Amino acid sequence: MTGAEPIADEEVDRIRAQIERDAQAGGYHLHPDPSFTAGLVRGLIENERRYGYRSCPCRLATGTKEADLDIICPCDYRDADLVEYGACYCALYVSADVKAGRATVGSIPERRPRRAERERRAAMAPAGSLPGGPLPFPVWRCTVCGYLCARAEPPLQCPICRVGQERFVRFI
Repeated sequence: MTGAEPIADEEVDRIRAQIERDAQAGGYHLHPDPSFTAGLVRGLIENERRYGYRSCPCRLATGTKEADLDIICPCDYRDADLVEYGACYCALYVSADVKAGRATVGSIPERRPRRAERERRAAMAPAGSLPGGPLPFPVWRCTVCGYLCARAEPPLQCPICRVGQERFVRFI
């Protein structure tokens, strides 16, 4: 397939349903407007055809998966955006309040560091190694199942046992 081939509505519906199932299983919600969501899913499909991976449809991808790992949907910035703004950058994922109509989605600033900063960070800690100093992110531990993750903040919900963010403690 090439990126020029039209995307069938059936494919959009199938991928949207898959993303929605995965979102619900993780305690997340998709934007309540079906046509808006379909447009984003169409962008994910286009990016997958173009690059081989589903990079965020609202960001510029490099075409190199390793350079774009942070913006492959769901992106690394989703949880922080949901907590602070009620939606991720492209608004595919929204908070429960937005889903229920109790809140609206406004402008969401870009969290992704500029390319030079991403390259600097990558040079400091190449894949599979540490730069000989402190970890670049704290490590969070789920007190229920022991799941560990290294990121700025703990996830909204544990992907293993589904407990809330409040059940995470800083491990390192």
